[in-house]
Amino acid sequence: MAKILIISASESDLPVMEGAGKVLEEFGVEYEMAVSSAHRSPERTVDLVKKFHNGGGKVIIAGAGLAAHLAGAAAAHFPLPVIGVPLSGGKLEGIDALLSTMQMPSGVPVATVAINGTKNAGILAVQILATSDKNLEEKLIEYKKKLNEHFKNR
Repeated sequence: MAKILIISASESDLPVMEGAGKVLEEFGVEYEMAVSSAHRSPERTVDLVKKFHNGGGKVIIAGAGLAAHLAGAAAAHFPLPVIGVPLSGGKLEGIDALLSTMQMPSGVPVATVAINGTKNAGILAVQILATSDKNLEEKLIEYKKKLNEHFKNR
């Protein structure tokens, strides 16, 4: 079973959300992707999240635009970390999604990355898994070294 679930609120957002998947692939982390809307298919969203948890899943990355309640809906039904990715779109270009994702009520936290910040969402998911996986921790240390070297020589 995959350790990470990437949920997109809409099929049209999948190309952006695939950025998180690419990062997970680089680190050799299994994931699955699904499309489910907190507003248009709330029962499906709850079922998806509960099934993922019961199957041993560890982290959810949820991306949505506009009113962006997907990450919060996932966090309400999933006891482990949820990372919200606000997606750009609409007249406010993602600012509405950012605020919706960030402003969770007390007791239902959602880690929030930048608008369209799927790469950071993927890295954060790997960092969470690495707290109990020495191999992933070592890969992250190497990743950070390479990142440092890349920017050190600029």
